[in-house]
Amino acid sequence: PVQAQQVAPVPVDYRLNVLMDYDQKTLEVEENIIYVNTSGDEISDVLLAVEPNLIPGVFTLSALQMDGMDVSTYALEGQRLAWNFASPLGNGQSVKITVKFSLALPLVEQGDPNLIRPQIFGVTARQVNLTNWYPMVVPYQAENGWQLSDPWFYGEHLVYPSAVFDLSLQFVDPANVPVIAASAPAEVREAGVIHYSMADGRNFVLSMGRQFQVVSMDVDGVSVFSYFYPGNEFGGQAVLDATAQSIRLYSRLFGAYPHSSLSVVQGDFNDGMEFDGLYYLSNSFYNLYDNTPKNYLIMVAAHETCHQWWFGRVANDQAREPWLDESLSTYCEKLFYENYYADAVDWWWSTRVDFYQPTGKIDGDVAGYGGFDPYTNAVYRLGAHFVEDLRKALGDDVFFTFIKDYSTQMNGEIAASADFFRILEGYTAGTDLSSIFSTYFANPPR
Repeated sequence: PVQAQQVAPVPVDYRLNVLMDYDQKTLEVEENIIYVNTSGDEISDVLLAVEPNLIPGVFTLSALQMDGMDVSTYALEGQRLAWNFASPLGNGQSVKITVKFSLALPLVEQGDPNLIRPQIFGVTARQVNLTNWYPMVVPYQAENGWQLSDPWFYGEHLVYPSAVFDLSLQFVDPANVPVIAASAPAEVREAGVIHYSMADGRNFVLSMGRQFQVVSMDVDGVSVFSYFYPGNEFGGQAVLDATAQSIRLYSRLFGAYPHSSLSVVQGDFNDGMEFDGLYYLSNSFYNLYDNTPKNYLIMVAAHETCHQWWFGRVANDQAREPWLDESLSTYCEKLFYENYYADAVDWWWSTRVDFYQPTGKIDGDVAGYGGFDPYTNAVYRLGAHFVEDLRKALGDDVFFTFIKDYSTQMNGEIAASADFFRILEGYTAGTDLSSIFSTYFANPPR
């Protein structure tokens, strides 16, 4: 049997107290992190990912403590905040890390995705996006240490352990609070404090603005919200409907949606992006919406909703093995059309995939593809063909039983390719998949 790559789950508890000056676009934050070492090994140092520090002048660290004691010696370089424990943290032991910091939010800049990574975190003319905005614990492997890849100019690079979030948000001007979309529903407490909580989440994001309109519906106990700008009412409603359809479908195929809400935000930038409990759709998709299901607004809504399973429910190393979330989420678009708009399936294959005549292997790391187009052609488009060929080889009954089992076994975990193939092996008796594997993988499973 194929041996799975063992990435220990990292129990993390984030408590964030935030004071925001919305007009000045600044935040003062006290973050308390409870981290439990479950690696099976002693840990002698700490590494946090601090994404805002990648942009000069944005992140200011004012205090760093561990179990109430000041950390006097640390290194903050780029996205890496690291220091050594005074004594090793044993397996099963926990530590409380306190980080006090401020953010001066930057303007969101966009460019050619072949040359510059799309920026979401920061400020546009109409919205504020708090994405990857707080120092985060990254996974720890006993054999390899802390897992944090360098960012690339396309694709994603972070790995998110499952965590608990508790966020208290206050505004300097409580009488003029913006409309807020978040990874979890808001609970307003006394004295103008807005409280949020989420269990078993990968990250916690907020998007806010004073022009947002919102429509919502309940989907089998899940509150779905669509945030959009005036003039995009038809697109905002269509996104809400497509997200609700997707939740129903994917919950049946892959297992229950893991949270009580899902928010969809019209991004004031030309990119779609998933986060846990919230995703963005490109402003351009709304502008081009034609009131039919055959367009990128609906297609990408199905894709980003599916990331709540292949990213949220089952995480993976997005820098080293992006096919594990992107290939599966792209194929979810086909499943969406197959189940709701069957006459659009041929259109989807032609428009989304085959028009680009994709080439390559799907199991590369992000940096190895050399550009945004080769990356998306292989990982997204050929990845969808791989899943389709696998489904045809196994037959629908076996394929969907396998994919739900994979989702169930890896729920809350950080999956690797080895986990996918290990679980698949239990469903392939008498089925030779070697030609499929050699077609799509540079390093096919044996």
